Amino acid sequence: MKRGLFRGIGINILLLGIVSFLTDLSSEMMMPILPMFITALGGTAFVVGLIGGLGDSIASILKVFSGYWSDRYGKRKPFVFSGYAVSSVAKLFLAFSTLWQHVLIFRSVERVGKGLRDAPRDAIIADSALTEVRGTAFGIHRAMDTAGAVGGSLLAFLLFWFLGLEFKTIILVCAIIAFFALIPFYRVRETKREPQEIGLSIGFKGLPRRLKGFVLIATTFTLGNFTYMFFILRAQDFFTGVVSERAAFAIPILLYVLYNTVYALFSIPSGMLSDRIGRCQVLLLGYTLFGLTCLGFAFLDSLAAFIVLFTLYGLVYALVEGTQRAFVCDLASEELRGTALGTLHTCISLAALPASLIAGALWQHIDPWTTFVYGCALGLTAAALLKVWLR
Repeated sequence: MKRGLFRGIGINILLLGIVSFLTDLSSEMMMPILPMFITALGGTAFVVGLIGGLGDSIASILKVFSGYWSDRYGKRKPFVFSGYAVSSVAKLFLAFSTLWQHVLIFRSVERVGKGLRDAPRDAIIADSALTEVRGTAFGIHRAMDTAGAVGGSLLAFLLFWFLGLEFKTIILVCAIIAFFALIPFYRVRETKREPQEIGLSIGFKGLPRRLKGFVLIATTFTLGNFTYMFFILRAQDFFTGVVSERAAFAIPILLYVLYNTVYALFSIPSGMLSDRIGRCQVLLLGYTLFGLTCLGFAFLDSLAAFIVLFTLYGLVYALVEGTQRAFVCDLASEELRGTALGTLHTCISLAALPASLIAGALWQHIDPWTTFVYGCALGLTAAALLKVWLR
């Protein structure tokens, strides 16, 4: 068995990391330009919230079903592969959007693909690592995933700033890269398992009480964790009129690169930290830091402030994303692991729609700073609830 960082880590995790690297290289070329693409097609702040929230919510309704089906039929790979394939095709159509309504449709379809793949893929990761290094395994996967995000967002900047490509052309390049991500997935080998007779218990029913409590806390956090698009728009709004129009588009992309870089660098250390001191302590830090970061976005508006705030935003995701998934795996029995992960994904993603709609309404009808005060309040509330739950 390998020593050091990869002790107890199966080859599946590295292969899935490569797949996620290429997928996020593709997706994250699109992500930093998407809110600006939507507004260029006539979308308002509320529309940005609708697309950001609805895409994740519709997609993730499937997460609990895909997790359940992968447990029920004893197969995970078909759901993961079909999810990646659907996302690739949707990106191709998204490149030809001419109205914000087109973006709404194809972005939602692309997220459906994510809904099909995430819970079964995470279950494969959990099955492929020893219990004592499960947090590290998820951290490795998130690091490779986010390394692709760093490369993708940086590539988007290079294509926009140096080659002068239009948003649609950049999205077309995204779609081409997405299809290449399917190649290494062929080598993934899932653990042979018997189908599970678990009836129709695809939600809270049948899950441990302690797990139900944590899912409710994670959902509360997500109600304030609105779409990343508002963080980019906040930066774009500040720089518009201060620098050239082209630079006002480019600087938010670079700040998004910074966010992804921090996310990638701290994903593995955060996973290792959760193995050492406990998942709850890491999540408590992440929830609290999110609230404070939102408070900064509400009232600070300088280049130096945005550099610090996007750095903290990346650190929040490094602390929270992989740790929540690893914690759910700890609280669920092996035979219900896919179902439990699907339940987590679905609950938090259903909360993403009202979170982003509320954020968009506050932005459009009151003032942008109120959007981030709302995020601050929910982040700190989730931290308080987790503190009580720990007792």
